Amino acid sequence: MLTIVAFIVALGVLIAVHEYGHYRVAVACGVKVLRFSVGFGRPLLRWQRQGSPTEFVIGAFPLGGYVRMLDEREAPVAAEDRHLAFNTQPLRARAAIVAAGPMANLLLAVLLYATVNWSGVDEPKAVLASPVAGSIAQQAGLHGGELVLGAALGEGDFEPVRSFEDLRWTLTRGALDGESVRLQFQPQRGSAQRELVLPLDKLEVREADAHLFRRIGIVGPWTRPVLGELVAGGAAERAGLRAGDLVLRVGSGDVVDGSQLRELIRTSGRGGQPQALAWRVERDGRQLDLLVQADVVQEASGSVGRIGAYVGAAPEMVNVRYGATEGLWKGAERTWEVSVLTLRMLGRMVIGEASVKNLSGPLTIADYAGRSASMGLTQYLAFLALISVSLGVLNLLPLPVLDGGHLMYYLWEALTGRSVSDAWMERLQRGGVAVLLLMMSIALFNDLTRLFG
Repeated sequence: MLTIVAFIVALGVLIAVHEYGHYRVAVACGVKVLRFSVGFGRPLLRWQRQGSPTEFVIGAFPLGGYVRMLDEREAPVAAEDRHLAFNTQPLRARAAIVAAGPMANLLLAVLLYATVNWSGVDEPKAVLASPVAGSIAQQAGLHGGELVLGAALGEGDFEPVRSFEDLRWTLTRGALDGESVRLQFQPQRGSAQRELVLPLDKLEVREADAHLFRRIGIVGPWTRPVLGELVAGGAAERAGLRAGDLVLRVGSGDVVDGSQLRELIRTSGRGGQPQALAWRVERDGRQLDLLVQADVVQEASGSVGRIGAYVGAAPEMVNVRYGATEGLWKGAERTWEVSVLTLRMLGRMVIGEASVKNLSGPLTIADYAGRSASMGLTQYLAFLALISVSLGVLNLLPLPVLDGGHLMYYLWEALTGRSVSDAWMERLQRGGVAVLLLMMSIALFNDLTRLFG
């Protein structure tokens, strides 16, 4: 139920803001707005303010909305009202009205990100887990337990790293931009500050996914290697392990964090043959030696080990909060960065450098809406900001049925001095609808694959 409510609220807010952008600028330009609708189909609710020409409507089908303006291309217009029609407005006014919808979504994202920054959010502290064996991070000299203080792209200036999420975002940008990332860190609490370079420019990156971070080697924050709840009848219970056990050693190697322990468990099932390993754990101040044989399960990557227990404590958290001016600036900065990243990924999909599996449809959005809402208001606002950026950027694409397509027509008109002919308009609209339907079909297929595949 929470997922449905969160999804409907998200859609309603984002669509209403988008259409309000069109509406507000249209009214400011002197255009008569006949209907403002959030949703399509049969009206569930409608009202009209006294003296206003605009009817406000909430439709039964929530996936969209529209602003219907007086326009000679849609219906005859009385001579005395012709100056109020959209099609009679100067080019700059028409372009402003069309661009106002996506820009409203981008401005909403800035405000949402700023609100999150002002209110503060608990995020994992930027203390690194043990790097993946053979990864870039390990080869650069990271061992796990380092506190990252700052990060920089290429030869740029160092920016403070306030949380592990800050670090993850910087790594994502560096990998996708083909730039190295420099880190400032403390190897241990109270030790002298050091620097190193992660040569992410050597990676051939197609998309930002879990595999990318495994190649980098930084997959999560540091956590204590303790066992949580055990699955009844699982390998951990059969071996005599208990919830709260602190794992000190597996085989001949010391265990320093939860990430390393999880990797050791996974690799114990490689090859399809379970390996019995000697574990040393600390329980109630005493050290115990136990023989643990993980269960082998099949994943897409091959055979892996599972012990039937939650591995690793919760990471150390830090509250990230910004002041009024800095919070707003960071909100604008994050909106710009996400917009550029979205455009870059779309471009890579078009030329085949990134998989179309990155496209998400309403089912995935609904799933994430419910998950973020269950995590708290700040997480939900951050989710809304991300979707608002996506909606704004997608609507600015030069696809005929979208706002960006209309702006493309106006650009042609500005360059040539004449509007696009009706014949060409019809051809382009049909092509745009076909492309949009194809994208929606791929996104829906990806949704079904993620949820049920």
